[in-house]
Amino acid sequence: MTQPPDAEARRAVAPVICYPTDTLPRPDLSRYAAALEGAQVTDTVTAPPREACHFRVGAAQFFRITSVEGPQVGDLNLWNAEDLSERFYSGKTRALHGTHVSTGDRLWSCFPFLRPMATIVADSLDWYGIDAFGGSVHDVIGTRCDPYTGMLLSGQPYHHCCHSNLTRALADALDVPLAEAERHVHDVLNVFMCTGFTRDTGQYFMKASPVRPGDQLTFFAEIDLLGALSACPGGDCSAEHTSDAAACFPLRVEILTPPPGALEGWQPPARNGYDRSHGR
Repeated sequence: MTQPPDAEARRAVAPVICYPTDTLPRPDLSRYAAALEGAQVTDTVTAPPREACHFRVGAAQFFRITSVEGPQVGDLNLWNAEDLSERFYSGKTRALHGTHVSTGDRLWSCFPFLRPMATIVADSLDWYGIDAFGGSVHDVIGTRCDPYTGMLLSGQPYHHCCHSNLTRALADALDVPLAEAERHVHDVLNVFMCTGFTRDTGQYFMKASPVRPGDQLTFFAEIDLLGALSACPGGDCSAEHTSDAAACFPLRVEILTPPPGALEGWQPPARNGYDRSHGR
């Protein structure tokens, strides 16, 4: 169609931030950092290449995801360990913090809870920023590779995609059938993944992650958490999103417990205060 005569004027309208965060409760990062400094590793689990692991971390503990052996991205799901209906809400996390998250950002839970589940307290890739392509690290814009989209696009089943990996991991954690576990699997935090949107077509892209062995992303658990982490079959996502050909490596999850008294007086965040009356 022919563009209107005021097309450029319409494009030139300045944007407005949807959710100004000036009043958003801020985490006490200095206190968390002090507690982390004295914390000891009390449990370790590993997500093997093209597989997932599950883990539990108590409120006021830390968990750390580390790249080992080679560059690897991971898909992270989080749930309230006592109530699976409260789970990580990537969309609202994106709306509050942006397309990618790093130190000081929080992972928020779904409605009607909407409270911090975990706070990022350390990120060895925080130097990366936003590159010339518009790419950045640790995204909350993608979903997770899954067998349904794979079947739609290729006509072939693939069972080691992140959705299926997370489903198996959650089924193992809860000792429930796969069909029951699957309904709880949700959109992820793409740990270490470097992504963005193309400027010309607006398409979601990935590129080789800058992650190297030893790189870490560390979280403070704001509530009791059940987590699942998939070592994506795309490896560092430099070529293929879901593949048996990509070089893949493990991801390690460590649970760290701070020393007694390090967080004295700290309380987990309360559920969102909205009364759920919805105007009636």
